[in-house]
Amino acid sequence: MPGALDDCTAAIALPPQDASPLDSRGLIYLKTRQWDAAIADYTAALKINPKIASSLYGRGFAELKKGSAAAGNADIAAAKAVNPKIADEFSRYGVK
Repeated sequence: MPGALDDCTAAIALPPQDASPLDSRGLIYLKTRQWDAAIADYTAALKINPKIASSLYGRGFAELKKGSAAAGNADIAAAKAVNPKIADEFSRYGVK
């Protein structure tokens, strides 16, 4: 995953600013249990586009892992409102 992490970080620096690299790097941090870094990247992605289901779900998952049930459940509910199958997508990524 280090190569993917480096690629995402490089893409974030390129104009125009796009939420996709932040969302992708957030997933890498999520899979490596770096909850604070995942939350930071997902939050940054959501500032660019507040309706990204994967960023909402990923941030919610990380918040739950950190013990923030209210915030985590709210983000996961918002993600499912945008994409009802988002939990299935994350399950395929190995995030359960």
